[in-house]
Amino acid sequence: MIAYGLLGLAIAGVVWNTVTSMLIYADLHHRGMKVSFVLLRLMIPFYAHQYRKITTRETGKPGPLFYHWIISINTALVTGIAGIVALRA
Repeated sequence: MIAYGLLGLAIAGVVWNTVTSMLIYADLHHRGMKVSFVLLRLMIPFYAHQYRKITTRETGKPGPLFYHWIISINTALVTGIAGIVALRA
């Protein structure tokens, strides 16, 4: 039962990360940066760090979407692995 809860959290993390990735794309596109929606899945680490660099230059600290991206991808990874391990046990 715990395994399914962990896998559910992993799916929620993936959805959260997908939404955050699209918001980072939209923010960079709105700022006039050249970003590719087609290659978003491949380029999102680069875009997230580009977003961090731009917002740090503007405000002195990374924007909130960068933290959402980091936390969501780590949540999906850790809970996904834990869920798979719990299913095997």
